[in-house]
Amino acid sequence: MKLSRRTLSMALLAALAAPAAHAEVPIDVIAGSEVSFEGLLQADANWFHSDLANLNGSATDGKDGDFKLRRAELVLKGKGPGNFEWVLGYDAKADKWLDTNLKYKIGGNSSNFVQFGQFKQPNSLEELSSTKNNDFISKATITNTWAVARRVGVAYGMGDANWSVTGSVFGRELTRNLGAGNGFGLRGTWAPINETGNLLHLGLSYARYDAELGAVGNNVQDTQRWRARPNADLSGVRLVDTGNLTLADKVATTGLEGMWVKGPFKLQGEYMRSTTGRGGSFSDFTGKGAYLSALWNVTGETWGYKAGTPTTPLPNEPESGMWQVGLRYDTIDLNDGSLNTSGATPVVTGVLGGKMDAWTLGANWYLRSNFKLAANYVKVTSSKYNSTAKAILHDDPSVVEFRAQFFW
Repeated sequence: MKLSRRTLSMALLAALAAPAAHAEVPIDVIAGSEVSFEGLLQADANWFHSDLANLNGSATDGKDGDFKLRRAELVLKGKGPGNFEWVLGYDAKADKWLDTNLKYKIGGNSSNFVQFGQFKQPNSLEELSSTKNNDFISKATITNTWAVARRVGVAYGMGDANWSVTGSVFGRELTRNLGAGNGFGLRGTWAPINETGNLLHLGLSYARYDAELGAVGNNVQDTQRWRARPNADLSGVRLVDTGNLTLADKVATTGLEGMWVKGPFKLQGEYMRSTTGRGGSFSDFTGKGAYLSALWNVTGETWGYKAGTPTTPLPNEPESGMWQVGLRYDTIDLNDGSLNTSGATPVVTGVLGGKMDAWTLGANWYLRSNFKLAANYVKVTSSKYNSTAKAILHDDPSVVEFRAQFFW
């Protein structure tokens, strides 16, 4: 769905003119379950200042930007009967199921539970955090590349306010032709400091699953491919790309995470290292990356903490809203090989998927309890071996991003 500048502006003005609503809409008590309705609408605009590749993904349309409805999430939730909770979510824009699961809180404690259905797997602080409260418009490159999001499975978790351990076994996504591969995930968190406005969080995760099944030529075989957009969700181009890793077996990703909150300031970072095992004469492929971000609530609010993730507060002053400014450094390395240029023809050993770094400067404005406007400027530097040019090419574009969001 394409949105013109006029359509996007009118939708935004209509949303801002609407009266404030509650964070969720209670519906009724049905069979002992308190049912409520939530929704999230996001409209994005990206303006590309391309370098080598046309980030808009088309060399003929003559446009340097893109405008789209990003998400249209509709979610039913239920509390009860007893210690049961359930959720049924669907994204009408992406035409896919979101969280769709049943949870039982052991002893009524939300930190001790058994969960069945589709849910986000226990890995990545950023992936597990609420989408509507993302610090930046595009998630970090390693999150989009290696974090295991929603899969159908079973999970067991235990802990308290300061620590948690969660394990799961999972298969494919509920919506067909999306994420697949049977596996398991583990995540442990510890908050040695956990006070209002004073928080230190540490986490470790590990996920291992089967590589995806795909067609290569006339053969059907396990194939994995890693690639990344330039921190711009609407870009049709990936600047780093391993290509098809054939005869792939298992994917194993280890993640380290940390977060420090002091009053209105938050530092957050993650590191991931992912290895794709391969059969035959192929060597295993290992990629790695990290991000580090800093966020400041200019209007003085601080963050909460629940289930090993931060929670974003409502504005202290609903009429003027909450203002945030942030800066993030983001890097990913998909090179796991070497390039020999001593002969007449360069020789590549292993995989040279490229390396990409990005700086993102952002601002967010949360107005009342239902609206958010976000603006980002992204500067990217990348390098990747090009087999046609027989050289390493550098592509260093920039992107201006804007998001209008309504949620309830």
